[in-house]
Amino acid sequence: MKQSKSSYFNLLVVTLLFAAINQNCFAQEQYKENKKITAIEEYKGGAFYPVQQYEQVNTKKNPKNIILFIGDGMGLAHIYASMTANGGSLFLQNFVHCGFSKTYSTSDYITDSGAGGTALACGVKTYNGAIGVDPDKRPVENIREMAEKKGLKTGLVSTSAINHATPASFMAHQASRNSYDDIAADFLKSNIDVFIGGGVRFFENRKDGRNLSKELRDKGYQVLYKIKDIQKVKSGKLAGLTAGEHNAPMPERGEMLVPATETAINLLSQGKKGFFLMVEGSEIDFLAHNNQAPGVILETLDLDRAIGAALAFAAKNKETLIIVTADHETGGMTINEGNNKTGDITAKFTSPEHTGVCVPVFAYGPGADQFGGFMENTEIAKKMMKLLKVK
Repeated sequence: MKQSKSSYFNLLVVTLLFAAINQNCFAQEQYKENKKITAIEEYKGGAFYPVQQYEQVNTKKNPKNIILFIGDGMGLAHIYASMTANGGSLFLQNFVHCGFSKTYSTSDYITDSGAGGTALACGVKTYNGAIGVDPDKRPVENIREMAEKKGLKTGLVSTSAINHATPASFMAHQASRNSYDDIAADFLKSNIDVFIGGGVRFFENRKDGRNLSKELRDKGYQVLYKIKDIQKVKSGKLAGLTAGEHNAPMPERGEMLVPATETAINLLSQGKKGFFLMVEGSEIDFLAHNNQAPGVILETLDLDRAIGAALAFAAKNKETLIIVTADHETGGMTINEGNNKTGDITAKFTSPEHTGVCVPVFAYGPGADQFGGFMENTEIAKKMMKLLKVK
């Protein structure tokens, strides 16, 4: 069953009221510079997109492929508010195997995306701000690198800059998440098959004078900048750089995450040995930092639709494990009022920062039964490594 584009864009029209407010607050770090956050607590519902329920597959087998979705900053309130905003239904409801992840880092009770991303990618706890290194700043191999070494195809998709903290954790090894140029350069040290996200300036307008896009082309990558061109690619290696830095928030971004996810799956599934793909809904976090309930909901709905695209593949393929989780919760969001019939939501926030509350873990497909109960965030990476037999 195909998702209704017209109904979804009706929802975008309804929410354009919030576009001007969101326009200048989609950089994750910007909230720290704001003297005062003006929360937007009400979301007025619009048209709902249809959600298909898929048959469960055998969870006792090992998966050939793994797709990991990370909703940056996405907690239970973000999810349930979005479920209400879509008339009480999400693609996430297909995930009957659920657990909780403990997100603290070695340096702080409340993690950042660097330490949180590294835990999910490498299976080690580390300090806030680290990218792919342990507490002693020693590089730690991540699951994408392990999969690549074993001959699996690998990919990354993000609505943020592709060298931002979470996707960087699956690619780079740097002592600081702020080493953006160095993280971008680490892409040239890999053999990744597909990556799609923002960050053109870190590849082409660099202090060291290197043009990484040219170097990528020299290595055989198709380097493209518009999603309409990216989704036409049917084979080969692909570097999609869709924004100068981060992509715009919803609804201005429009259709990017779903076609990027579909394109990545189409390319990676051509490999005979399997694949590993990480997809990040980055800007759930950005809008939660700014305490904007409409933006949080639109970003979470966008991620859910991308999950739906992956489910359509996995339900037919039956060899693909999909995991959905978060690196941390952002905003201390809760729900004070909602209406499943209209999609209206009233939310409250306790903070403009990350919080220490545990985050949900959802799993569908072969191996899904391994992701129940409470677990350290590092266990998610270790379980994936074991299931793919890459370590």
